[in-house]
Amino acid sequence: MGINPSPAEQPFVPRIGGTPWSSMASSGQKLIADNRKARFNFELFDKVEAGIVLTGTEVKSLREGRINFGDSYCTVDRHEEMWLVEAHISPYAHGNVHNHEPTRPRKLLLRKDEIRRLSMKAKERGLTIVPLRMYFSRGRVKLEIALARGKKLHDKRESIKQRDAARESMRELVSS
Repeated sequence: MGINPSPAEQPFVPRIGGTPWSSMASSGQKLIADNRKARFNFELFDKVEAGIVLTGTEVKSLREGRINFGDSYCTVDRHEEMWLVEAHISPYAHGNVHNHEPTRPRKLLLRKDEIRRLSMKAKERGLTIVPLRMYFSRGRVKLEIALARGKKLHDKRESIKQRDAARESMRELVSS
């Protein structure tokens, strides 16, 4: 790492105080879902914003906030297209017989060079690509994805200790 490391070289540091989406309202973005489990279970490296191909009933269901990332991840197929797999978007309540399938793979919209870069890093370093959050930006659904490496149990315990220490110091600042 040099004097000014690139964002890919900087380690992910969770924000303390406030919510991770508190600045989204001022930027015209509306949060749909946040994958907090991924932030806890993985060490995150390179973040990218991607568009996503959806049907009409999926968008209506997302406006109601009905998505579960669960064990979802992203894959790259042989045609160099990236897909979101295992994300569950519940069927739209007022939909008809042409409602969508809840766990179908959904195509992500990225440039070819971004897809190549992410897939090469994922292959060579043994990383995976996970979704972090989904939001509306100027009426379009966007997905923030990141390269990630699974944390070991001791790493998870360390992040819990850091979070508790930060929370305790914030309490002391507020009470004094």
